[in-house]
Amino acid sequence: MKNIAAYVFGLLALSSSIIAQEAKEAPKQKEQGRSDTNKFRQMYDLLATPNMYRTASGAPGPEYYQQQADYKIDVELDDKNAKLFGTETITYTNNAKESLDYLWIQLDQNLMAKTSKTPLIENSKVDPAISARGFSRKYLEEKFDGGFKIDYVKDIKGNPISYTVNETMMRINLAKPLAHGQKIALNIKWNYNINNYMVDGGRSGYEQFEKDGNRLYVLAQFYPRMAVYNDVEGWQNMQFWGNGEFALPFGNFEVNITVPADHVMEATGMLQNRSEVYTPEQVKRYAQAEQSFDKPVIIVTQAEAMAAEKGFSDKKKTWKFKAENVRDFGISTSRKFIYDAMAVKLGGKTVMATSVYPKEGNPLWEQYSTRAVAHTLKSYSSRTFDFPYPKAVSVNAQDQGMEYPMICWNFGRPEADGTYSDKVKYGMLGVIIHEVGHNFFPMIVNSDERQWTWMDEGLNSYMEYLAELEWDPTFPVKRGPAANIVPYMSGAQSGLEPIMSNSEGLKQFGNNAYGKPATGLNILRETIMGPELFDYAFKTYANRWKFKHPTPEDFFRTMEDASGVDLDWFVRGWFYTTDYNDIGIKEVKQFFVSNEAPAGLKAPEVTRRNRLRATGPMVYMIADGSEDYKPELNKKLEIKEVKTLDEYVQANFNEAEKAKLQTPKYFYQVTFNKPGGLVMPIIVELTFEDGTTESHKFPAQIWVMNDNEVSRTFATQKTIKKITVDPKLETADIDTTNNTWPKEEVKSKFD
Repeated sequence: MKNIAAYVFGLLALSSSIIAQEAKEAPKQKEQGRSDTNKFRQMYDLLATPNMYRTASGAPGPEYYQQQADYKIDVELDDKNAKLFGTETITYTNNAKESLDYLWIQLDQNLMAKTSKTPLIENSKVDPAISARGFSRKYLEEKFDGGFKIDYVKDIKGNPISYTVNETMMRINLAKPLAHGQKIALNIKWNYNINNYMVDGGRSGYEQFEKDGNRLYVLAQFYPRMAVYNDVEGWQNMQFWGNGEFALPFGNFEVNITVPADHVMEATGMLQNRSEVYTPEQVKRYAQAEQSFDKPVIIVTQAEAMAAEKGFSDKKKTWKFKAENVRDFGISTSRKFIYDAMAVKLGGKTVMATSVYPKEGNPLWEQYSTRAVAHTLKSYSSRTFDFPYPKAVSVNAQDQGMEYPMICWNFGRPEADGTYSDKVKYGMLGVIIHEVGHNFFPMIVNSDERQWTWMDEGLNSYMEYLAELEWDPTFPVKRGPAANIVPYMSGAQSGLEPIMSNSEGLKQFGNNAYGKPATGLNILRETIMGPELFDYAFKTYANRWKFKHPTPEDFFRTMEDASGVDLDWFVRGWFYTTDYNDIGIKEVKQFFVSNEAPAGLKAPEVTRRNRLRATGPMVYMIADGSEDYKPELNKKLEIKEVKTLDEYVQANFNEAEKAKLQTPKYFYQVTFNKPGGLVMPIIVELTFEDGTTESHKFPAQIWVMNDNEVSRTFATQKTIKKITVDPKLETADIDTTNNTWPKEEVKSKFD
């Protein structure tokens, strides 16, 4: 006992000594500018605690589970009245260990209901000038009567089930709890008026073609859909206000869709009755498309589409689709559609890239759309996993940009005479790549869009950026390059929110949820982690969480765990704050080597840490412009002219070793300051008098001990003419006027 007591006493004494020493050094740290808040501290204060569902490595845990929702749906489109009627059977499986007392179903169409509260939260002011049409819509006309009309909710035996509708959510009041492993079948019948999205807005609805009287339908959120129940949120039953999109469980779908007989349709899943809805010639063309890997095959021609759009058939056809392991279902149908497709080889399987579009989309769509779909599938698959679904469809719908499993709607059309600008062309290509890319995020890597928009939009925008440059190295990319996010990050703080903010509270939705996270990933890959480490970690995340429900913590932890790179400092600053990056050059001093000690120079105190540099014959560095500077010192270093240095070299190196020694001639001490709050690596380019350059990169950890300023010494063989921080604009530095030495004059806008 005495020995143990003595040991403990010794530890306490040692701890007290360390604490006293740290207290003694603290004022020094403060003088040096070290922030009271350590930006390199680990993120235990921000991240959820790992558990058996989600591990500390970012992988799903041994107790991870997710629910299953299978659907059998029958819908019929009333084209004349723009109305949809439907019935469905939802089979819901509870895989959670706990019992469920009730279920939640999403009624997203209720956003369009007359009673919707979404219009009531909008800031409304009087327009000083407004079109007559706009005035009528705002003040005179009756509001659109949208939203689900629920006819019934019944059990499998036809008995009514109690339910409660709360805006865009419906609670199913179970007669008894649904235990672990149990299933329940719900039969629901509904209808709703389909909105003209060009007039009433919305992610789905129809586009009216005034010249020929036809409609082009893009139908989504068209059926009551199960909400997600998981280990993080319980029920994700946050109301759909309009910005935060969707959170959905995976399941299998069998969907029968009845439409006018002259319509052409695409939808999620594989068509089961192709020979019943297409002509024999069109079926033959599709078979050709399945073997065409280099170019699209036109299956429904423009001539056939133009003939169909004049008919307005009063007959009906039912299209039958099946989809496995998808989280949602989308439909697009019109008698105006041209239809083309081509095959894409991915990982030993063939996937069909497909487009449907009205004649108003040509020649742009026939030339580019399906090729862009195929390109996107290849690009994304190379960085994540081979696309697992059998097809991907691009639909041309004016002013739309929206995604669903295997199908998406995209804007972009030429002028009436068929001409188009580069802006229209690249805008169309960009939205197709983006929306097709959403098949990967969030349709497969199934994050919660309602809560965290950036997890799908940001990751997808980053992948889009890479795919666009692969399509065309001169592609006018918008999101990804660090310089492009500077106007946003340099804006007034009152207009900014951290990326880690709920979707409904974002003042600048596109910059926050798309641009900034995409830029952050680009900076990680190109500047901080390097392509090899980043790509491996990103692919690991995608494969860990495909067909699962990841959270932000799962992403952050996987990127760090799979790369071996500490990213807490970057994630904390970039995702959890609105700090900006601004690194500048505060001061540059040139030093010259001397044998003579400066007047008043005190010998350094020798410690175990500096013994090598503080003992033995000394070499002295004299700063240009200092009291000890003499004009005769202003020359490049020649070792033979510095006695103590020459003696040391002669005594310690043989001739072969001397030949390998570096031969610096000039010495510069550069002090960098950091007016910005973000931590970033310091990237420096030295430009010499002869025009040659030399690059240096210092890791972000250089700021650990002093968050305000740091210094680095550069020993060079040539005279430095110019020093530039972040010469290639890699770090989103918001103020480049302090990035050069000598300081460059900034031209005014007038100049």
